[in-house]
Amino acid sequence: MVQSESPTGSTPQGQAAARPAVVRKPLPTAEIVKRVDYTHDLWSIWLKPDLPHPFTFKAGQYCTIGVDTVERAYSIVSAPHEPLIELFIELVPQGELTPRLYELKVGDKVTFRPSAKGVFVFNSKFTNHFMASTVTGVVPFVSIVRDALHKGLKGYEGHRLYIIEGASYWDEFAYDKELSAVAREFPTHFSFVASVSRPNEEKNREWKGEKGRVNMLAEKYIEQYKLDTASTLVYACGHPGMIEDVKARLLPKGFKLTEERFWKE
Repeated sequence: MVQSESPTGSTPQGQAAARPAVVRKPLPTAEIVKRVDYTHDLWSIWLKPDLPHPFTFKAGQYCTIGVDTVERAYSIVSAPHEPLIELFIELVPQGELTPRLYELKVGDKVTFRPSAKGVFVFNSKFTNHFMASTVTGVVPFVSIVRDALHKGLKGYEGHRLYIIEGASYWDEFAYDKELSAVAREFPTHFSFVASVSRPNEEKNREWKGEKGRVNMLAEKYIEQYKLDTASTLVYACGHPGMIEDVKARLLPKGFKLTEERFWKE
């Protein structure tokens, strides 16, 4: 309700003074300069932020983008040294934002918050890093791997990353070739396992890799890699159900865990 002003400029008796309207500055934007579609509901975009200063972040952190007034946080695929911001997105048909993002093409813009956030980053206090993910949950791990390689492993000496990613179908692995290549080239620093949870379906007929859900495989690979509780930090990122089950299996054994949940809008 708008209050009318009294003739003298004072407020009507018994009413509080009207506060001046707050004029909000429009949010910065970022232009989509590249897009790659992997499936009908998974794609990556590369953003060029329009900011007066460089956008800085730590590997594993997230940025906040939006369309109109709807915003969501997305973990960043790219490493801090890369000139563009790479995001890996899953379409949620009934969601508020992803259907809008899905319609965007190269040249379109999204709103872009100028500050990165998040504490789901590499923890150098541990020497072994067991990283469990589902589909888009692999994103912060890709960023950390790229950062380590860019630095020539400086700051990552004496550390080893064990990444395991699960998906329903093989074509949901957008970064498996990249991570597999890194693991082959630097076997003393990185390991990567991709697993499909529906191996008997026709779509996965040619799949030759690991089979089963990540949460069911976590204990298997913890034992296979001979990881101990004192030197190992477990990172779990992706579907909340996977995270809860990994916690239920590993926390009672004494493992420490950090998590990042990807909610379905």
